[in-house]
Amino acid sequence: MLSRVCETLYWVSRYIERAENVARLINVNNMLIMDLPKGVSTGWEPLIDIIGVRQAYQENHTDFSEAKALRYLLVGHDNNSSILNSIISARENARTIRDVIPRDVWEEINSLYYYVKDNQNEGLSKRGRFTYLKKIIESTHMIFGTLDATINHDQGYVFIRFGLMIERADMTSRILDIRSETLITSEEAKPYENIQWISLLRSMSAYNMYRQQMGVRVQRPDVIEFIMHSEVFPRSILFCLYELKQLMEPLIHSKNLIKLIDQTCNELKNKNVRELKNGDLHDYVDKIQIKLAAIHVELAESYFLKAPQPAEAAE
Repeated sequence: MLSRVCETLYWVSRYIERAENVARLINVNNMLIMDLPKGVSTGWEPLIDIIGVRQAYQENHTDFSEAKALRYLLVGHDNNSSILNSIISARENARTIRDVIPRDVWEEINSLYYYVKDNQNEGLSKRGRFTYLKKIIESTHMIFGTLDATINHDQGYVFIRFGLMIERADMTSRILDIRSETLITSEEAKPYENIQWISLLRSMSAYNMYRQQMGVRVQRPDVIEFIMHSEVFPRSILFCLYELKQLMEPLIHSKNLIKLIDQTCNELKNKNVRELKNGDLHDYVDKIQIKLAAIHVELAESYFLKAPQPAEAAE
């Protein structure tokens, strides 16, 4: 398969996963604000930090009000990670490889694009927001489900899964980092600390699976352990890394990439994450994000940006 096609499939997958993650974050944050008393909530600022666009946001915005932050996250044309821009990028990439992906997948992506674009006002209104975001989440699940069921599970599928998993691991690390760092711990908010940790789990659709694996009580050490070390929850960082390694093992030129993934897995497994306090947790998650970025770079250099060898060029 052409490296251009593999790279395009990789980015289609990443953009769709990104849109789903941002939609879920907004929905859960909306519910958290309603659950907490007035004046206790951290508002919408943490979501700007989670997707890593604070500097770009502050270039054109003076505050983090609900109206401004929501517009930026949902349909901000100057935000590459907004839901609308993520879906536009996924659609444009998918359009160039329509002969590779199943027709049903292209139609789902196209339909999602028009839904997000044509119903922006619903997403920005309090009354229509939940339905709008729920539709986006369900559509992204439909796209990935249709891909899994209808596309050949060959090299192209490997890059689809790799894009999904690395985007998911990155977002999980960002949510854990920012949400734990911005946790409100004042005396006034102490009765609501449990609600905040539950909200963190729900930001990753992890609450029910957490209760199955870790028990009914929601406690900081258990949440961090589950989100980082679970080998069975599909959004935990360790699970995503295991999946990345498994995807790469059958491919040629994957030795260095597998070695890098192995190093990251071993460091994470051997780290006692339960004892990490806020500052230490932030520093450690930063290291994980640097490793994930290195994995992406190694993948790109091995499969997307690799110049042809002299013998290959001669052929």
